[in-house]
Amino acid sequence: MLSRLLKEHQAKQNERKELQEKRRREAITAATCLTEALVDHLNVGVAQAYMNQRKLDHEVKTLQVQAAQFAKQTGQWIGMVENFNQALKSHTPPTLTPGLPHPTTTFQEIGDVENWARSIELDMRTIATALEYIYKGQLQSAPS
Repeated sequence: MLSRLLKEHQAKQNERKELQEKRRREAITAATCLTEALVDHLNVGVAQAYMNQRKLDHEVKTLQVQAAQFAKQTGQWIGMVENFNQALKSHTPPTLTPGLPHPTTTFQEIGDVENWARSIELDMRTIATALEYIYKGQLQSAPS
């Protein structure tokens, strides 16, 4: 009877061990599935962040190139304006700046343009006055 009780006890312990081992394997499988699902979910966010970072890097490089071009062009404009101002102040041809187009305008040429503009303006006023006079004359001579 004692040996039978011992055998039953050992059989029940083996069943419990097998059940415990089965549950441990199921828990490990469930934990593995959960871990894989979490990693996959995080990887989607990381991949999106990586793509956004690449786009930002490309935009930064483009902006840097455009800013450098703008700075160069602005420097050229400033040089040209300074040369023009110098020509107006000194009544002499402007100085030549290395790397910039060589100006060909002297103060005398600028004065010639001003005279030309005044002459054109005077001619246009004369024409406008003549046309106004003719128009008024036609209105007065028209039968009512």
